[in-house]
Formats: sequence, structure tokens, C-alpha cells
Amino acid sequence: MTRYAAFLRGVNVGGVNLKMADVAEAFQDAGFSNVRTILATGNVLLDSPAKAATVRRRAEKALRERFGYDAWVLAYDLDTVRAISEAYPFEREVDGHHSYVTFVTDPQVLDELAGLAEDAGKHEKIRRGDGVVYWQVAKSATLDSVMGKTMGKKRYKSSTTTRNLRTVEKVLR
Repeated sequence: MTRYAAFLRGVNVGGVNLKMADVAEAFQDAGFSNVRTILATGNVLLDSPAKAATVRRRAEKALRERFGYDAWVLAYDLDTVRAISEAYPFEREVDGHHSYVTFVTDPQVLDELAGLAEDAGKHEKIRRGDGVVYWQVAKSATLDSVMGKTMGKKRYKSSTTTRNLRTVEKVLR
């Protein structure tokens, strides 16, 4: 049995409003065990004997059937999430800045997003990691940043989701 973190894209932002208790129930009904949600932003811990790709597909199917929206889920075993967090390349807490991890499942998209580092402004840092893009941005510049503007495009919905580094750390506790 493997312990996974499932990150739901776009939950409780932008019009998809779900109660985490209902999400947990949907995951339990889909056959996952030891299900627990973290915060209201679509972070689910669960146990499954399946591989991550299967967990992802089964979670997406459960959410689509239960809630009727175009659900996208990225799933990682907790050792992978821990390694991603530990590899954060920037100072973790910078006053006036957000520290993020963008999880990416599509290698081509990962290349594209990591390539944005060349165009980052003075208030933004972008660095490629193993299956992720690390990002730090001034709080006042998040939506106007290169990464912020890019991540809103439909092309990235199915293969990416971004979490604040503090949220990633809460998932690991």
C-alpha cells in the first residue's frame, strides 16, 4: 500500500466549489483508503496499492462522475512530494513573496514552463526541478508575472497544478 498526495486542479477557485468532506467521500467510494483532505484547496491524502497514473485516472473519474466538472488530478507518492519540497532551490520564506511548486506531468509542458525563466522579471524566479517548476514571485506581481499569465491558459489545465510551498509542507505533516 502506498500513501499518495492527490492535488486537484482548480478546486475552490474560479467557480468549482467543492466541500472537502464530499471530495473525501468520493475518493473513498472510488476504492481509496485512509482518505484525508488538507485545507479547502483540493489536497487529498490517500492509500492505494495502484501506481500513481492509475490513482490519477481513478480520482479524476470519481470527481467527474460525482460533481460533474472537468476534473484534473495529479498524484504523487509522499516520498516524491517530500523530495520535491526538500529540493526547493530558493530561500523558502521571503517577506513579501510567495513560494510555489508547479507540479507537471507532461514533459513538453515542463520544458515550456521551465523555459519561462529566461523571461522572468525582477520580481520572479523560476527554476526547473524533477517533474516540477519551482517559482517564487512578489505577492504584488503574481497575476502579472510571466508564470502567472502562462498558467491561466487552457493548455496547461490537464497536466499542471500549483501549490504554495507552505501547502506542500502541510501535506507532508
